[in-house]
Amino acid sequence: MARSSSIAPYPAPHGKTARRLEWSFLPPNLRAWIERKCGSPVVSAVSQTSGFTPGFASVLACEDGSRHFVKAASVKAQRMFADSYREEARKLTALPEGVPAPRLLWHLDDDWVVLGIEYVAARAPHRPWQADDLDALLDSLEVVADVMTPSPPELRLDTAADDFAPLLEGWPDLRERRTDLDAERLAEAETLARRYAEVVGGDTLVHTDIRSDNVLIDPDGRALVCDWNWPVRGAAWFDSFAALIGPRGEGVDVDAVIARRRLLRDVDPEAFDVNLALYVGYFFTQCELPVPPSSPHIRDHQRWQGEVCWDWLAERRGWV
Repeated sequence: MARSSSIAPYPAPHGKTARRLEWSFLPPNLRAWIERKCGSPVVSAVSQTSGFTPGFASVLACEDGSRHFVKAASVKAQRMFADSYREEARKLTALPEGVPAPRLLWHLDDDWVVLGIEYVAARAPHRPWQADDLDALLDSLEVVADVMTPSPPELRLDTAADDFAPLLEGWPDLRERRTDLDAERLAEAETLARRYAEVVGGDTLVHTDIRSDNVLIDPDGRALVCDWNWPVRGAAWFDSFAALIGPRGEGVDVDAVIARRRLLRDVDPEAFDVNLALYVGYFFTQCELPVPPSSPHIRDHQRWQGEVCWDWLAERRGWV
């Protein structure tokens, strides 16, 4: 399964990338409300430090022995993240039982947006990526594509073509800034990226944010997909292909994986190149933005993802 790779090791500490609110910093009245929903006083809270957002996300252990996974963000102080959690609640409510994801049990939408999500005794995928974890994730993404085609109309999701349009905006600056990359190859990549609407369409609910920190592996080895904030309607293969970026950067022979997966093996190879070029433009643009104090590792993460996608695209196009 391994392949040689010229990409530098992943630069962020796995599982320790987020600076989050802690239980003791939530308002007392909110803590009391959450304890009532949990049905027992909270005796400990373990913050989940993966991901790149600062909202509260902790496993709460209660006096009665129960555990609960709770996310929360202040509408006033963390509006962007509160909006994200609000959307996640809306999407989780609409997911049918067949989708491999923790279920939403309750939520609050007031001065704070709070989500009580089913606790699962699970672990993050091993990093570097291992064959069993990657296969489990791709198995689950195939289930998602089967169950979520067509996408539930009540979700009123944007199309992938409309949602991804802003990903092209950084190309003019990127052409000027990345003088270390061959100008002709960069121009070819931009031309590919601008064809994205030709390949990303479909009527499948697409998660759009498949990374190791949004995946749990349960005790039976099944992958659960988390953080359903921003799905769109798009191509059934999109998430499975996106899931290969991290493994590719960590030395996995993803071409062999593509050849044996039913959502990927029959896709026009040019569609993958277009998608990689779209990612290149996005990641190389985002990584140059200021580093937010609440997410000190996000720009390193984006830069690494961009380098992985550029290396993969260059190999596929025969530029190296």
